[in-house]
Amino acid sequence: MENSLDEIRAEVCLPTTDLTADIGFFTKTLRMRMDSIYPADDPSVAVFSGHGLCVRLDREETGTAGKIRILTDLPDFAQAGAHTSPGGTSVVVDALNPPIHMPQTDHAFVVRRLKDQAPWVIGRAGMHYRDLIPTRLGGSIIASHIRIPDGGPVPDMVHFHKVGFQLIYCYRGWVDVVYEDQGGPIRLHAGDCFIQPPEIRHRVLEASEGIEVIEIGVPAEHVTEIDHEMTLPTAQVLPDREWQGQRFVHNIGANAEWHPFRLPGFIARDTTINDATKSVAGVQVVRRGEGEPVWTNHTADIHFTFVMEGEMTLEGEGKEPFRLSAGDAFVIPPNMATRYADPSDDIELLEVTLAGTFTTNMA
Repeated sequence: MENSLDEIRAEVCLPTTDLTADIGFFTKTLRMRMDSIYPADDPSVAVFSGHGLCVRLDREETGTAGKIRILTDLPDFAQAGAHTSPGGTSVVVDALNPPIHMPQTDHAFVVRRLKDQAPWVIGRAGMHYRDLIPTRLGGSIIASHIRIPDGGPVPDMVHFHKVGFQLIYCYRGWVDVVYEDQGGPIRLHAGDCFIQPPEIRHRVLEASEGIEVIEIGVPAEHVTEIDHEMTLPTAQVLPDREWQGQRFVHNIGANAEWHPFRLPGFIARDTTINDATKSVAGVQVVRRGEGEPVWTNHTADIHFTFVMEGEMTLEGEGKEPFRLSAGDAFVIPPNMATRYADPSDDIELLEVTLAGTFTTNMA
């Protein structure tokens, strides 16, 4: 029985020492199309097709010679493994549609302060990225502070991410994005957020000057693929559609209702993401409330917080206290006692947890 061409793809793999320059050469000079790129914050791999050829550029490739990479999920091909011909040409067989690998979380207490001047890196589509969790907890999560310095149209294409969970929270300014089966362009204002379910097609259209967003991706390293066939917006609107069990969410901060938070001394608004992801993740915005903060611990596998406004002192069991302010971020591992002490009246926190439902105990 003949194998379908849709089940097999071959790539010529080449090393690169300047991926940005090579992207320009392959797309503009050779007029090939980009099919995928990753990771988004500091790309090291890009795949192109055109003229009957598929080319993969990889910063991790060593030497001057390339290799041929066969991608397929057909079991008879998969058994072929790696091969090197007498002439020195390497052939490697990999999975065409591998499942998303979710690394085990390497739990750690992490504090990332803006004043420590973490470098901004130019990533996908010319956006600037600042890494908020340098360790990435063993590859289980990436948290990025992203900005686009100049307003106007964004040079983006219809694309999707092979990811388990992804949040976009607008921190400053606004951005227009169009999503598969969600109607026309949606403007995300400061205080609003999206979750992008796994592999939902979308495209960033335009942004205000000085736009800043917080993006969370699980796992940390995931592939962005270009969809050259789909045109957005799509004709149908399916607000209740699910992608791998998750629904698209556009949560508007201005419409929020505030309720007592699980931590005494604070109030919070729920973004509905826990429900939309069936408790894969939860996202809440937290402000100062009545009462005094107390010592607590939690059972969440991942507990990330970004300080959006104001100040507070993060006290941790066995740790020196950190006075945090806007732009700082931290991760609290499971069962570690902490307290959000001396919060300013204008404190505002973005909390992201995986899972969305977990237990908090008074320490």
